[in-house]
Amino acid sequence: MRATILDPGQMSARLELEMREEVSDGQGGAVTGFAVVTSLWARIVPVSARDEERADEEVFAVTHRIWIRFREDLVAGMRFRKGGRLFALRAWYDPDETRRYLVCQCAEEGR
Repeated sequence: MRATILDPGQMSARLELEMREEVSDGQGGAVTGFAVVTSLWARIVPVSARDEERADEEVFAVTHRIWIRFREDLVAGMRFRKGGRLFALRAWYDPDETRRYLVCQCAEEGR
């Protein structure tokens, strides 16, 4: 298999990787939130966009491929944050099986 060539200088977006966390609400229930795992450099590549109407409100969804350095601690339910933008992590893969990079398939929603 051929190694994927990526100029590390293309990883110019600073993102925070967040993990879902449940915190007790003090009344026997739990509140779901997110805690920052780490901050990392990434390359964000938009893939597609669509808009739709939900409950009389216009909503758009953009899918992205986000390239990061290889890591083994990704799990379902994580997300990336860039300021006010949120990228839900849907799937990830090692593009050339060399454990150098991961390509994360993400979805961003906005109003």
